[in-house]
Amino acid sequence: MAGFNLIGLGLDLGAVGIEAIGIIKKADRVYVESYTVDLPYSLEHLAKVLGKDIFPLTRMMTENEKFVEDAKEKEIVLLVYGSPLMATTHISLLLKCKKENIKYKIFQNASIFDGVAETGLQAYKFGKTTSMPKWEKNYRPESFIDVIKDNKKIKAHTLLLIDIGLHYSDALKQLEEASSNKIKIEKMVVCSNIGTKHSKMYYRDFEELYGLEVSAPFCFIIPGDLHFLEEDALKELSN
Repeated sequence: MAGFNLIGLGLDLGAVGIEAIGIIKKADRVYVESYTVDLPYSLEHLAKVLGKDIFPLTRMMTENEKFVEDAKEKEIVLLVYGSPLMATTHISLLLKCKKENIKYKIFQNASIFDGVAETGLQAYKFGKTTSMPKWEKNYRPESFIDVIKDNKKIKAHTLLLIDIGLHYSDALKQLEEASSNKIKIEKMVVCSNIGTKHSKMYYRDFEELYGLEVSAPFCFIIPGDLHFLEEDALKELSN
């Protein structure tokens, strides 16, 4: 058998379905994309659970798409944390398969977009999602603040994804600095390791969020207008 298999890992070990496990075990080569998120487990542990050697892909290796060409003659698997199609890079891989007549199959799974439902916030009340990159000396983008402002105008919640390598305390400082004199964030939700046994969710005044023990992967939610059921859920379900 030959073909390309794009498999979502879900949010925790053991979330991969039975059919996908069968494909992984029979595959000629299994890759994992691990450069866009801090995994809540080690690649060694993942390989042990799946019973297969796993080879990490760099961003460059994924974007040059050469590994997909092997699927013309071999069974190739790409593992992606969460949902396999949330990143546009992975859509490009499917377009390459279509163009070069490579058989492919997609195995869907849960993502952070499903996981944040643990907060009690209603999915249809979220606005545009944005992300916060790790600032460098000469690279300090603040476009995520504009997204938060736009969402607040329509009373919507904002899911703020945190880029890999950005530690919790630094992420708070960046958000505080970027929002200064632009937008007031009074209360915020912090979600950590959602979907795993180490899942934590905090709903606090912004200044009370410093000093909490939060490990990657984590994200922030800036609430819009809250329905009373949402507010009750945030208070009762948070750590």
